[in-house]
Amino acid sequence: MPSRRPLRRPAALSAVAAAALAGGLLTATQSASAAGTRIHDIQGSTRISPLAGTQVGEVPGTVTAIRSFGSARGFWVQDPHPDRDPATSEAVFVFTGKETPKVTVGEAITFSGTVSEYYPGGKDAGLQSVTQITDATWQTVSAKAPLPAAFTLNPASVPNRYAPDAGGKSIEALKLRPASYTLDRYESLEGMRVAVKGARVVGATNSHHELWVTAEPGHNRTPRGGTLYRSYADPNGGRVKVASLIPFAERPFPVADVGDELTGTTAGPLDYDSFGGYTLQATALGELADHGPAPETTRKQRPDELSVATYNVENLSPKTPQAKFDRLAKALVGNLSAPDVVALEEVQDDNGPTNDGVVTAGATLKKLTDAVKAAGGPAYEWRQIDPVDDQDGGQPGGNIRVAFLFNPERVSFTDVKGGDATTPVKVVDDHGKAALSASPGRIAPADPAWKASRKPLVGQFSLNSRPGSRVFVIANHFNSKGGDQGLDSRFQPPARSSETQRTAQAGLVNAFVKDLLAKDPRAEVVVAGDLNDYPFSPALKKLTDGGVLTDLVGRLPAAERYGYVYNGNSQVLDHMLTSRQLAKADYDIVHLNAEYADQASDHDPQVLRVRP
Repeated sequence: MPSRRPLRRPAALSAVAAAALAGGLLTATQSASAAGTRIHDIQGSTRISPLAGTQVGEVPGTVTAIRSFGSARGFWVQDPHPDRDPATSEAVFVFTGKETPKVTVGEAITFSGTVSEYYPGGKDAGLQSVTQITDATWQTVSAKAPLPAAFTLNPASVPNRYAPDAGGKSIEALKLRPASYTLDRYESLEGMRVAVKGARVVGATNSHHELWVTAEPGHNRTPRGGTLYRSYADPNGGRVKVASLIPFAERPFPVADVGDELTGTTAGPLDYDSFGGYTLQATALGELADHGPAPETTRKQRPDELSVATYNVENLSPKTPQAKFDRLAKALVGNLSAPDVVALEEVQDDNGPTNDGVVTAGATLKKLTDAVKAAGGPAYEWRQIDPVDDQDGGQPGGNIRVAFLFNPERVSFTDVKGGDATTPVKVVDDHGKAALSASPGRIAPADPAWKASRKPLVGQFSLNSRPGSRVFVIANHFNSKGGDQGLDSRFQPPARSSETQRTAQAGLVNAFVKDLLAKDPRAEVVVAGDLNDYPFSPALKKLTDGGVLTDLVGRLPAAERYGYVYNGNSQVLDHMLTSRQLAKADYDIVHLNAEYADQASDHDPQVLRVRP
């Protein structure tokens, strides 16, 4: 994820206001009906204020919350006397920059200032704007006024449909329909006090003291308490991020896992930011109830079974703290029952993110395999190919790559010389069976589909108890979703520009599998790794084209199809696929990271067991 946090700053005038200025309809310093302007007049019934770029004066309201830290300080003020239009928010954020506002919660005031629209991350990020007041002054009317009642978010108040369809264009100019669309409901509540009660946690607490809850606890629920992302058509609108305005010394932020609950009421103004969209800035936090299940452990493979795992170890290098190596090792030995073969993703070079031309990863892999032995596991060997410096994406200088671990007591690796960073591996005939021109080898490394992305690694393995067996394992790490518009984007439906490259990458792997099967229709193939896409995506459709591969996640009960949690959505990014000859695979996603605040990686590993 990008580094935190962008400054909240006064934005440029909205397109509507800019056009009005150009046409001489108003000036930037013009007062917008100073007498009688209310907050709902400022907010209007669309996402952009009809008064953007104008000055307003003596607008009444009650201070409901204060942000007294960071470089985006200010306070929320809400009109206790709403109009009858549900599309118009009755609250607004008054931005004071680095200055702590001298107001108190419950103070009735009138404020004056300039109406502006702030786009978190910048307008080009594609997110929605926040209407705010800048260059503000205010006067106290009463030192103590009752706070407006919080609007309760629940299944009855959150619409089933997520957003209006604008054919990929902006929805800013559309009149809000809060009874019809989730994003419209939230926008109509921008800055207002909202509440969730008995809120189930669907995204664990992160390092920025944020978590995700759902206002629709029964919607797409997973067996372990998360919310499943099942299709592009249903982004699970009940998800809301929770942050806190309460001083940490007064109330430490809860450290929650998926499946836990914030009992009682969590309430505060509804904000919007570039790291998750609509955010409940809590002035009242429910009590944490620990309901989340324990990490899972998969069964051990039988003597005649080959077990293959995939595990994204998240930027692992010798500079990574030893504690992480120990946790990864403990999981490999215990939770994953020491797989025979492990496809690793995000293995960095021997000095991690230092960008000095180093590309080897022997020190990284030795540190991991030593930790496995110390944890009572097998003496894993490894195979990998060093990439060309700074050509495979990921953290600058890190030179991440995929790699194989294997247990030589259980399996053998067929070494064939010739594999390097730029030479494409080919399928060759070996007395009527498929074989590799290089093992390990990289698939089409010079193809434009792999630009700034990890290249797949293929190797040939055999189970020692089955002499003559040959299983081809292809380890993958497709390009990330960076650059895609967010689910809560102002462009609906959001564009998924990164899909194009992943679909092309999937096509190359699919073609390679077809080459293996053309040489031997009974070839045993496992495709594994972090594919950075969903089972219903174009990339997975391309990867399985022609029925040459089966995506094993489709064999799990629907509610169990996830191994990654992002913004409160439990989803599939990692996959294991097999050719027809290995159709009887026993497959398991081992939940031990993604749902937890304390995690060794942001991905859950996966394991399959087959009889080659």
